[in-house]
Amino acid sequence: MAAGREDFSFTGIGTNWVISTPRPLPPPLQARLLDRVERFDAAWSRFRPDSLVAALARQPGSYGFPEEAAPLGGLYTTLYRLTGGAMTPLIGGSLERLGYDAAYSLAPAGPPLPAPAWESVLAWEGATITASAPVVLDIGAAGKGLLVDLLAAELADAGVDSFVVDGSGDLLARGTEGISVGLEHPYNPAQAIGVAGLAGGALCASAANRRAWGDGLHHVLDGTTGQPVRTAVATWTLADTAMVADALATALFFVPGAVLQEAFDFSWLTVFSDGSATYSPGFEGTLFS
Repeated sequence: MAAGREDFSFTGIGTNWVISTPRPLPPPLQARLLDRVERFDAAWSRFRPDSLVAALARQPGSYGFPEEAAPLGGLYTTLYRLTGGAMTPLIGGSLERLGYDAAYSLAPAGPPLPAPAWESVLAWEGATITASAPVVLDIGAAGKGLLVDLLAAELADAGVDSFVVDGSGDLLARGTEGISVGLEHPYNPAQAIGVAGLAGGALCASAANRRAWGDGLHHVLDGTTGQPVRTAVATWTLADTAMVADALATALFFVPGAVLQEAFDFSWLTVFSDGSATYSPGFEGTLFS
C-alpha cells in the first residue's frame, strides 16, 4: 500500500483482491463490493454448480445474464473475428478436456478438443445467451478485468473518486498519482523484466506460466485446435477499461498487436518463447536490458 492509503483486501472468483483508497471504505460499501463479487461469480463461474454458466452447460436454451453480458458479448464477438476463432468464450470444454475442470483434476481426459464454432451453437444478443446444445462458457480471458470495472463503478457510484482496484495484477486506477508496476518475468515470478507507469486507466497481463500444469499445459488455448499456445509467453496491455485490457492481453497470444489496434485503442507488449519482444510505439513502459 502506498503511503497515506488504505487497503481493503478480500478473495473472490478464486483470486486475491486489493482496493486502495485515500481513506478506509465504510463497512456498508465494503459489503456492497463483496455482494457485487458474489453476484458476478453466481452468473459467470464454471466452477460452481449453481451458476448460470453451469446451467447452460447442463441444459441448452435461452438464459438471461446480468447486464454486463452485453458489452462482454460485443467484445468477444470482435475478438473471435479478429483471431479467426482462436479466442472464444466457448473454450470451457477444451479447458476441461485438458484437466482444468471444476474439480481441478489437472489430468487430461483425452486429446485436445477444439471449441465448437460459435455460429453453430451460440447466439449472444445483449444480455441473453442462447445455446442450441450444451456448452461450457469460459469468459476468463476478460472476466477478471470486467469485474475490476464493475467494482470501480460501485466505488464511483459511492462518491469514491480516487482508488486503485487490483485483481491479482489486473489494475485500474482512477484519480490517483501515477504508480509504477513491475512487469513479471514469464519464467521467474521473483524477477521483473521491466516497469510500466499507470496514471489512469487499466493495466492487465496474461502469461502462460500462470495456471499451468502437466507437461506443457496452461490455460491459454487456441479455440481452433484446443491446444495451448506455444509462441507468446507473456503479454501486457494498457487501455481505458480493465475488461478491454484483460481481453486484449489474451488476444495478443493469437494475433499481432497491430491487428488488434485496427479495432481497439490500446498499447501493448508481447514477450515470446525465444526471448524476443514486440511492443507498440506508445507502450508506457521500459524493459530492462
